[in-house]
Amino acid sequence: MVIELKTGEFKPDYVGKLNFYLSAADAILKSETDNPTIGLLLCKTKNNLVAEYSLKDVSKPIGVSEYRVTGVLPDELRNQLPSVEDIQNRISLGIDRQA
Repeated sequence: MVIELKTGEFKPDYVGKLNFYLSAADAILKSETDNPTIGLLLCKTKNNLVAEYSLKDVSKPIGVSEYRVTGVLPDELRNQLPSVEDIQNRISLGIDRQA
């Protein structure tokens, strides 16, 4: 899977670039038993009609979706992720080990 994250609005030419990346991934990384590489293009915003026309004649499996940035982490994720303090402790332990 190839995921491309864009910080702005979806543009049709993004599909061509992702199609190129998928071709490269299939040629270089994919084995004979693997299915074709899937592309996911995440944009801050998108016009559904423009995205639909952009993907209309593309033969590779590509999806386009919007993402939303939020300052609040859902409880179910917050409990699964390490705290800031835990990350800082792990980093300082790693730095101490290298010294």
